[in-house]
Amino acid sequence: MARPDGVPALIPDPCREDDLPRPPLRTVPHFWMMAAVLVGLGAALLAVDVPLASWVHDGHAPGSLKKVAGLSEIASHGLGIVLIVIVIAVLDPLHRYAIPRILAASLGAGLMANVGKLLLARLRPHHVDFAAIDRGLATFGEWLPLASNPSWQQGFPSAHTATAAGLAIVLAALYPRGRWLFPAVAALAGLERVLHQAHFASDVMWGAAVGCVFAPLCVYGSPLSACFDRLEAKLLSRNEADTPGTAPRPHVSPGASRPAA
Repeated sequence: MARPDGVPALIPDPCREDDLPRPPLRTVPHFWMMAAVLVGLGAALLAVDVPLASWVHDGHAPGSLKKVAGLSEIASHGLGIVLIVIVIAVLDPLHRYAIPRILAASLGAGLMANVGKLLLARLRPHHVDFAAIDRGLATFGEWLPLASNPSWQQGFPSAHTATAAGLAIVLAALYPRGRWLFPAVAALAGLERVLHQAHFASDVMWGAAVGCVFAPLCVYGSPLSACFDRLEAKLLSRNEADTPGTAPRPHVSPGASRPAA
């Protein structure tokens, strides 16, 4: 027996996810509370930032862990995000309408973190003299360096981690089956920044906090999210107009309330 679209009924429709539980964090206040927790964790990690970075610098981190974490960089880099949305466009055409929202939530979070780099300078671990610096606070530089500081003084916060966190938030809303997978990949992306001495652990926490502040605004009940809702509704209606014979498909915002687990 086949469905009207010709797909055998035994094969579940991958886009019918209405009865799946939503991600545990489902509102802007939820994510902003998580951001506050991450900011606090980052402050606490200042006490171990330099010893941990020195341990990694001395080659004690397992090579296999570095390789696994390195694979996650695709979720934290601009080119990787572009590749991911191309995969979505090819393999999941019914979610093509959400590509602008995905790009905004992920790359926008990374952009916000890059703005933070203009406000406060901080050394990256690969440029720290561990014989002379033994405290996390000593790795910070001047306020408001703007664009005058070089890349090795742009460690605060981690824009890669902010990008990965933003991507995880929007993808978990679009694909509830991955509500634990996407945050796990984002966590690996943050670990990759520490293991490759691009950031201190506190920078990673603060970058994730930036993602938790910005990305939910693209998904969950904000004026920005409403803009994407209207855009996606137009894209869906245009697609239905260009495809005669298809049943109208109502637009459902990825941040809309659905049954909880």
